[in-house]
Amino acid sequence: MMKTKTLILLCLLFTGILFSQNNTKTKKMTQSNFETITLGGGCYWCVEAVYENLKGVKTVVSGFSGGKITNPSYEEVCSGTTGHAEVVQITFDKNVTSLDEIFKVFFTVHDPTTLNRQGADKGTQYRSVIFYNDDEQKKEAQSIISELNKAKVYQNPIVTTIEPFTKFYKAEDYHQNYYANNKNQPYCQMVIQPKIEKFEKVFKDKLKK
Repeated sequence: MMKTKTLILLCLLFTGILFSQNNTKTKKMTQSNFETITLGGGCYWCVEAVYENLKGVKTVVSGFSGGKITNPSYEEVCSGTTGHAEVVQITFDKNVTSLDEIFKVFFTVHDPTTLNRQGADKGTQYRSVIFYNDDEQKKEAQSIISELNKAKVYQNPIVTTIEPFTKFYKAEDYHQNYYANNKNQPYCQMVIQPKIEKFEKVFKDKLKK
């Protein structure tokens, strides 16, 4: 569970008190206004459930990236031998949200200081990672990590890796919209729901209706 001090610092940081936002430009709606980023922050069920509720997000797809075999199954990735991370591929409307905001949500809803682990989920498949598509995404990722470390939001250094995107493999159908389809399961109630509550507390003005 995220400590109260950390949550308060994140609230301050992500409402612009510790550094300013630059996502105020308004553009005409075109297909070019949609951007995609691939993120790994532990179990993809958790991360997917959060971004599904962020205003401006068009699609969130759970899957795998960063490994060494083609079309891995969930069972193969869980073995920890394929090198893949559980990730979500997020497509968002830059007229409504921004990459900066996508990253802020990312660093709020998971612990980026634990190596190959999120809570009880252990293994390289649960590593904290940002797969960037271009230099702009890489620079923004580096910038927010630098700001978070400088502000000492977390007790320990951030271990999130920043890696070039290569391939994304969509997970099996039953992994998609997992929280929405399985809200009564213990994992959803005990692990995913608290992450959603953190997100809603910090980003209450950014929620979909």
